[in-house]
Amino acid sequence: MQLPEFRNEPLSDFKGNPEHARRMKAALAEVERELGRQYGLVIGGERVQTEDKLCSFDPSQKDRVVGAFAKATPELADRAIRLADETFKGWSRTPAEDRVKLLVDTAKILRDRKYHFAAWMVYEAGKTWPEADADVAEAIDFCEFYAREMLRLAAPQPLTPVPGEKNTLRYIPLGVGAVIPPWNFPLAILAGMTAASIVAGNTVVLKPSSDSPTIGYKFVEALEQAGLPAGVVNFLPGPGATVGDVLVAHPRTRYIAFTGSKEIGLRINELVAKHVAGQVWIKRVIVEMGGKDSIVVDSEADLDAAVEGVAVSAFGFQGQKCSACSRAIVVEKVYDAFLDKLKARVEKIKVGPAANEDVYMGPVINANAKKSILKYIEIGKREGRLITGGGELPGPGHFIEPTIIADVPPKARIAQEEIFGPVLAVIKAQDFDEALEIANNTEYGLTGAVYAKDRRKLDKAAREFHVGNLYLNRKCTGAMVGAHPFGGFNMSGTDSKAGGRDYLLLFTQAKAIAEKVAT
Repeated sequence: MQLPEFRNEPLSDFKGNPEHARRMKAALAEVERELGRQYGLVIGGERVQTEDKLCSFDPSQKDRVVGAFAKATPELADRAIRLADETFKGWSRTPAEDRVKLLVDTAKILRDRKYHFAAWMVYEAGKTWPEADADVAEAIDFCEFYAREMLRLAAPQPLTPVPGEKNTLRYIPLGVGAVIPPWNFPLAILAGMTAASIVAGNTVVLKPSSDSPTIGYKFVEALEQAGLPAGVVNFLPGPGATVGDVLVAHPRTRYIAFTGSKEIGLRINELVAKHVAGQVWIKRVIVEMGGKDSIVVDSEADLDAAVEGVAVSAFGFQGQKCSACSRAIVVEKVYDAFLDKLKARVEKIKVGPAANEDVYMGPVINANAKKSILKYIEIGKREGRLITGGGELPGPGHFIEPTIIADVPPKARIAQEEIFGPVLAVIKAQDFDEALEIANNTEYGLTGAVYAKDRRKLDKAAREFHVGNLYLNRKCTGAMVGAHPFGGFNMSGTDSKAGGRDYLLLFTQAKAIAEKVAT
């Protein structure tokens, strides 16, 4: 089987192409008519209903139900794992080309219904049009990229020849995976972890975020439309403290792929480390957690470019990205000029319902998130100097002003703790060397960026800025599949490098076979 060379899915141009905007408006109207529907669990292809329901809400209109879901129980989680374990026996022996075709066909379905999937994210995750569109494009990229990667791994692997032997190495699947994605990239990350799992020959129990289950369900429907056999992917919305723990601790779970908070990632790692009766392997853990990402601005940087990069990185999708710029570390010589330009730029940001075409910043995801972010803003007002923003905005959703707090000490709480909202701490550094030291002073190590013109300083940052994804003279968000393998160091996770050539290795194990032959 041969596929064309991988190319990233183009993004829509809503401002420059009227047809793109027309199709997005039509999709929003179509999806709005579907809001509030009820959905079941999916176990072995069967829709299963339960008495208790889990509802997701539109964060732009907080009382509006997007989807009402059957809520899984520990007993149903056990049933799903055992069924996936049984299904694995056949799926793991399915030819790699057939599994690859499933991903390519799924990518085509996503592409054909691109605006439909984007519209669901507008309503359920509060993503603005460009953010939702980019999320769908990334999901398509994951399916297409991992399909090609599986063909590469399924091909004969190079080994050192040994006279009198025929030696081969095969990458074989692991077993049942518990896939636990976040709400902030509710299609891209969910699709990426699931696609990597199944194209490698594993089966999956997928537990979506309780804030975005509808988008996950729609992806499962796309897989089914593409020909997914029953039981390969089982869809199980439910509470993390009960259902999630069962999935993680179950003796037939072979690996866990998780993206989310540091606290939950560490809990998963702790649960997995404990051997349970009936478990015959050391479980594999693939976790991507938080970030406290910095952009360093040198004294000789292009200030206009740096201001734009910081603003987009800090306030795109309301700062609800693990890669978002949470700290701008600015060399003293240009500190005041940078702040003046940044304040003027950020005060142009329009906040409102995500369905509105001209909105740059939508709502934060839910009431608990809003409460936590506002609490950090109050802490920041005591730790630094409020430059702009600083409060909640009126309206039917969870709206917060884009907020800049300057003169923040490097070890202040808002300079160290992940806020996951539209709050930027600005820190002054004496020189570039001190700025790099500050950039490395958190427990995280996900993304970072440096704006500088001096080649020696850029080279020093490349050596010493300890993050998994470093960007020079550009924003610190927007990793592209294939071009920017994504994953972080330290408390940012296991550095899985999603969208890179190492990623599928995490979902496989290598089997070496040596056969003596006549010479």
